[in-house]
Parts: sequence; structure tokens; C-alpha cells
Amino acid sequence: MDLSALKQDLGDTLLTKGGEVPIEKALEGKTTICLYFSAHWCPPCRGFTPVLSEVYSSGEKGSDVEVVFISSDRDEASFDAYYGEMPWCALPFKAADKKAALSAKYEIQGIPTLVILKKDGTVDKNGRGHVMGQKNLKFD
Repeated sequence: MDLSALKQDLGDTLLTKGGEVPIEKALEGKTTICLYFSAHWCPPCRGFTPVLSEVYSSGEKGSDVEVVFISSDRDEASFDAYYGEMPWCALPFKAADKKAALSAKYEIQGIPTLVILKKDGTVDKNGRGHVMGQKNLKFD
């Protein structure tokens, strides 16, 4: 996993349940990163988030997969409420420029979209289909 490229795309910090932390700490030991494009106002997102949360939370301790929520919420209160339901980290809401650049880079056409960035450098934009079909976060 190219942390320098991720840092360029996501910025220096990610939001965790304990507050903002350096990206190196948030992604330490992770070899697969899932970018979760979603929003509180989106009914399909509201249906998929609990499934993804269950799969993520039931994973083995020390899993090498991390999910990063990339919000399309319209205001910070909606972001905060929705992120409160998630067990992973997030791109801070104030990083709207990073969100726009990520959406363009990965050609996000709709939400929810789960983009898988694998350790070998490959990108899979069908993470949602994988999670719904396999009910796991094993992408190798």
C-alpha cells in the first residue's frame, strides 16, 4: 500500500472515534483500504452501511483492511450523525476538496460505492457487490 499516495489523496489526518489522527496512525498495519462513498440522505446507503458495519466488526482482530468513509452529506450535522453509526475512520467533513478529487479520480457515478485499494496496487470499484455476495472483507 503506497501510503504517500494515500496521504496525497486523503490528506494528513483521518477522523477516528477518538478524533483526528495522523493518517499513518489510522492506517498502520493495513494493506487494503476501502473508500466508502456514502451519505446519510441516501436510502441505498442507509441499507448498505449496517451490512458493511457488521462485516467489518465481525472481522478477525488485527485485520489488515481499513474502511474510510467519504461523505456526500450536505452538512456537518448529518455527517456527524451518520458517521456515529460507523466503526471505521472517515475523511473529515471539512475536507470537501479531497472528497471531490477522490470522486473524480475513482469516477464515482453514484452512492453507495465501496472502492477497494489492494496492496498490489489494483483498484476494484465493486466492493459493495463483494461485501453483499461474500459477506466478508477478504479481497485477496
